[in-house]
Amino acid sequence: MRTTIKAHTLPDAALQVPVMCNLGTKEGVTVKDARFGGVWPANETFFQEVRGKGGLVSVSVDPLTAHECGNQRYLAIPWLDTCLAARLPKEGVQLRPMPTEGVWLSPVLGRTAVPAAQFQGKPLEAAWHPNEAAARQWMEYIKDSAVADASPPPAPTNVRVAGKEVTWDVVADLESGLASFVIERDGQAIATIPEQGKNPFGRPIFQNLQYSDTPTQPLVAMRYVDEKAETGKNHVYRVIAVNTVGAKSKASDAGVGK
Repeated sequence: MRTTIKAHTLPDAALQVPVMCNLGTKEGVTVKDARFGGVWPANETFFQEVRGKGGLVSVSVDPLTAHECGNQRYLAIPWLDTCLAARLPKEGVQLRPMPTEGVWLSPVLGRTAVPAAQFQGKPLEAAWHPNEAAARQWMEYIKDSAVADASPPPAPTNVRVAGKEVTWDVVADLESGLASFVIERDGQAIATIPEQGKNPFGRPIFQNLQYSDTPTQPLVAMRYVDEKAETGKNHVYRVIAVNTVGAKSKASDAGVGK
């Protein structure tokens, strides 16, 4: 198969653009004879061509998936944030070059990254990581895709109560995604929705994911019906968001039944 894969030719300027090749382990890494078994040989050829010329390229293998997106977003988002923070100019429009200090390296399909000065192999055969934080996120990801996230999700807003129905708004938790919501009535937690999340392609997430990392349609509504609410009583409701690593937001402002 390798003989049919042509290496890419990139101009020198393109070699300085950070690239992460992200694929599933069943795409030719650990499973070589399945439908997508040719993905890794193609990625490997690309990597060798680009990295061999000094390109800023790395490889991250999702240990759980084949061609589906799975949990790739949980590495992609912080990795892109790191690269963008380094390259975007403070003024004007000219991109800054990626810093050369603080780089970490790892074997392409290895498990451990180290500071570039400590790497024992050939640097231009090693996967490139922009800094220590990105390298450590990569090591978490390739182990079990459980990239840590210390930041809580945003608190829900605009809680509305109509009879027994409670609805609310929320903005996305970009780092980890929203998994569920805790509903409080009169200061006591009464429900978590969904009670048990499901996602065949990665971490359970509130609005579900398709094979292509887009929400299922129609979108799951941010809505709860409190069947045990006392008729005629103005219950006070608050909503707490929970992300996919279990971190909780602050409680929303109160919504009062009418």
